Amino acid sequence: MRRTVLGRFPAGGPRGSRPAEEFAADRRGEGMSAEVVMDLEQDAYLVVMPRQPTDRGR
Repeated sequence: MRRTVLGRFPAGGPRGSRPAEEFAADRRGEGMSAEVVMDLEQDAYLVVMPRQPTDRGR
């Protein structure tokens, strides 16, 4: 499944700070299906949205 990255946040933020979660919650409040995933290679949290499948039959 392909995803669109809406935001990228460093994993080493201050204790108790969750900027990726807050950003995702704001996007969900706007009607997007945003979720937070971890990019282990870059040590960062990504806020992503699944891409909608295109209709290739037409």
